[in-house]
Amino acid sequence: MSSALRARLKHVYWIGGGSGAGKSTIARRIAARHGLHVYATDDAMPDHAGRSTPEDAPQLSRFKAMDMDERWVNRSPEVMLDTFHWFRGEGFGLIVEDLLRLPAETGVIAEGFRLLPSLVEPLLAEPGQAVWLLPTPAFRRAAFDARGTAWEIPRKTSDPGRARRNLLARDEMFTDRLAEETKRLGLPVVEVDTAMSEDELVERVTGRFGL
Repeated sequence: MSSALRARLKHVYWIGGGSGAGKSTIARRIAARHGLHVYATDDAMPDHAGRSTPEDAPQLSRFKAMDMDERWVNRSPEVMLDTFHWFRGEGFGLIVEDLLRLPAETGVIAEGFRLLPSLVEPLLAEPGQAVWLLPTPAFRRAAFDARGTAWEIPRKTSDPGRARRNLLARDEMFTDRLAEETKRLGLPVVEVDTAMSEDELVERVTGRFGL
């Protein structure tokens, strides 16, 4: 990765992590406090899917061809984890393209589970530009229940209970993978559990960024 690209992205702060960790909420609060722009990678997924081809995003292409049971009921959580396109980094180049189009004079917080440590690390001018939030299983379940989204995908399948269990297991394994990857790369993390308040998490992440 060229030093020129790192320099062009030196105004970007990155918040990655597992699903349900509070990335979006924390990013919005920090951005509001410090006058930063938020780039939510979740919001860009439909656009990025439309801009992708089967050649550059083969897992996404296969996923699109599946019905809801094939996606969430009939496969094991392990297979779901290993074949999920965003977990494989498909479309990450489009995230970078989007960020490079934003005005460089305004700081940006990019947030979302798609910000995989191995892909973000080469873009960092300083390690303190990024942090990954790692939710405990209990926190993740509580967050989904509080949002009312715990059954949003499962209820579209023929076996909602199994689909929900598969999704929770897949997401737990994804968080474990992030923990291993951040440790290997020496990148900052914050473990998020049910005892941590939102205000405390904001302060922890702000401190990591040195803001």
